[in-house]
Order: sequence, then C-alpha cells, then structure tokens
Amino acid sequence: MIKILLADDHPLTRAGLAAWVKDEPDFELVAEAGDGESAWRGIREAKPDVALLDIEMPGGTGIEVAEKVTKAKLPVKVVMLTAYKAQQYVMASLRAGASGFVLKTAPFEQLRSAIRAASEGRLYLDASVSFAAGFAEPEELSSREKEVLLCAAQGMTGHKIASLLSITERTVQAHLASVYNKLGAKNKTEAILIALKRGVLFLDQLHIDEGDTE
Repeated sequence: MIKILLADDHPLTRAGLAAWVKDEPDFELVAEAGDGESAWRGIREAKPDVALLDIEMPGGTGIEVAEKVTKAKLPVKVVMLTAYKAQQYVMASLRAGASGFVLKTAPFEQLRSAIRAASEGRLYLDASVSFAAGFAEPEELSSREKEVLLCAAQGMTGHKIASLLSITERTVQAHLASVYNKLGAKNKTEAILIALKRGVLFLDQLHIDEGDTE
C-alpha cells in the first residue's frame, strides 16, 4: 500500500484527486493540504510514501516543500502535479529533489504510473514536457556508461548495478563520475535530464509499464 499526501490549493481539484486516490486499491490517502505550510506539516506528521504537490500554493510552493523534504532527508518521494510545463518549473522541481513531474491535463493512468514509479525510487516525467533548455553538447557516452546511467535512473543502488553488470561498486562510481563529467552534470538528476534531451535515454525506459503493475 502506497501512502499518499495530497496538496493543492484548489478545493475542487483536491477533492477530485482525493476521490481518485481513495478508489485506487494500492493507494492510501493519509493527509490533505491546501497550502505549502500545511503540506510540510502533513509530511512530517503523516509520514507518506509519496507527496503529490501542486507547484503554485500559498504558504510555500511545492518546490519549496520538496526542498525541505530533501534537506531533512525524509524518506518521502515527491511528485509535482501542475498546470505549468515551462522548463524552469521542471528543472527547479527536479533539482529540489522531486521524483516526478506530471501535468494536470494528463490522464489518471499517467499519474498512477508516476506515483508508483516514485515509490520505487524511479524518475517519472510527463511525456509532453519539453527538454529544450540550453545544455552544452555532451561528449558521447560509452555503452557501459549508458547502461550504468540507465540503471541509476531506474533507482538501482550502486550495489545492485554492480551485481547486475558484473562489475565492482567502485567501477560503478567511476562510470557515474565519467558520465557527469561528459554531460556537464552536477548530479544524477541533471545527468538524466541532459541524457533525455539528447536522446541518450528515453522516457519510456524510466516509466513503469502498466501491464507489469496491475
């Protein structure tokens, strides 16, 4: 059962989402909030697995709440649900530590996949989000570096990647360091974003297939 906190400042939107969450057999709604301050308090008190946050809210944006979650090192995954798909919102959300970004125009099936992916430590981005932001053209990754980055993007630990690829954890870290250097990325999230933009990784590699989760 995935415990969910839902935060949105529009009562009708929140009510509709709450009803949907309650109808999902593997979701449990543990808290609701109408502003950023209440969302942060609810995260600390209800201890959800996934916090579904609107970006624009009074009392603190969803991005600010995600930053607090990351800074506090809480075991909570954040999925942004928003009407805004501008590049700065996507980048700010993921840099704040969000595991997913879904537009409010998306079907519930997509939101369901985003929540499940986040709960398993994987990144989920709305397929309609554009990655046209200006990154420098990266140096080409080796086949092994692509494999390591994909495994990391799917939420695998260094130990699991090493076991899967029959290499040492030290080698995994060396490959990741090389990936960050070649892509000009500061961290895993930025490396994934650049790799998606350049076609090194593809969104469907990061999504959960519905057929595997029903």
